[in-house]
Amino acid sequence: MRQDVSVLREFYASSLGEVVRRMVSRKVEEAWGEGADLDILGLGYATPFLAGLSATARRTVAAMPSGQGAEAWPVGAPNRAVSFHEAALPLRNALFDRILAVHALEESGDPLRLLDEARRVMAPAGRIIVVVAARHGPWTQSEANPFGHGRSFSRRQLEALVREAQLSPLGWTRALYIPPISGLARWAESVESVGAAVWPPFAGVILMEAVKETFAVRPVGRVTPARAATVPILAPAPVGARNTRAICRGDVAKIPSVAVSMEAHCCL
Repeated sequence: MRQDVSVLREFYASSLGEVVRRMVSRKVEEAWGEGADLDILGLGYATPFLAGLSATARRTVAAMPSGQGAEAWPVGAPNRAVSFHEAALPLRNALFDRILAVHALEESGDPLRLLDEARRVMAPAGRIIVVVAARHGPWTQSEANPFGHGRSFSRRQLEALVREAQLSPLGWTRALYIPPISGLARWAESVESVGAAVWPPFAGVILMEAVKETFAVRPVGRVTPARAATVPILAPAPVGARNTRAICRGDVAKIPSVAVSMEAHCCL
């Protein structure tokens, strides 16, 4: 069962939620830049991380699972958020250049099916960043934050799932080394830099980027069966002096093709 959208909204309005938004957004922008002139989809509850991308993107849409509930987004502007069933995104094929999936896989009833749908709506050579709770991170140990609900992943488990969805991993990184304690939010920047160097396995989240690769398919041609030869190629047959002289003179056009293949050695 997914967390309600109101719980997620309340968390990201807190000081700890702001830390998560800042740390994860930094990693996304390092990979994609500002998203200029791209069509971008936020999957799960990704709206806190889309603000920096939507300013320059051509189109930005937020898709929220029906089990979680949806909210209007962005605030004070025409709505660009939709609710969807996990097995059927209400979007046409090959539409988005980039997809950011946050709070999408951990509580999904079928993570592979959800990734398959994400791949369907990705443009050729489109990219996706999947953000999940890290298996050994401190955030999975506390239910007071969104990453403490549902399943968590190791890097190898996430990579295997991405590959099973026919996506090719490009790279991965970690973020969120600060423990999920509100009083430590002010020290987030310092803890992040130290944690990345000293205890990388204990990050709170794993981010993995993958690409949708499309391959040209060569059409299978129709094979025309060869007609049976009226004279067996390897059957011994005498060659007349006339044909032999023609081969030795190089007058190949005047003799049967079988004679050329069998008697060309007479000039050597």
